[in-house]
Amino acid sequence: MYSFSTRLNGTMEEIELQLIDALKVEGFGILTEINVQTTLKEKLGIVRRPYKILGACNPPLANQAIEADSDIGLLLPCNVVVREEEDGSIRVAFMDPATVLALVDSDTIHKLADEVRTRLLRVRDSMGGSMID
Repeated sequence: MYSFSTRLNGTMEEIELQLIDALKVEGFGILTEINVQTTLKEKLGIVRRPYKILGACNPPLANQAIEADSDIGLLLPCNVVVREEEDGSIRVAFMDPATVLALVDSDTIHKLADEVRTRLLRVRDSMGGSMID
């Protein structure tokens, strides 16, 4: 699996704010936000449920990764998807950095990936909801 997630009840806005706060506790900020729902509506006329991709970054860990492998930016930031399910619940899915960064042949990168994974799992667990791996 390349992700782990949780399912929560609430609005997209409430869950997104909760997520951003939980990420901050673990040293992450949001570098990018892609509103897929809005983009698909504007560009293709497709109507779909709310769906956002947030690019999360922990600057000290990202810096260590870049120092270890200057091309690692191709695999950064850590994407987190916030989307509305058919039943109205909100799923928050996290890219598993250990799986993605296993592509890199570097013990240093693998250790950093494990650290990032541990932090993102704590974010997921702090949000409550139904854990999904």
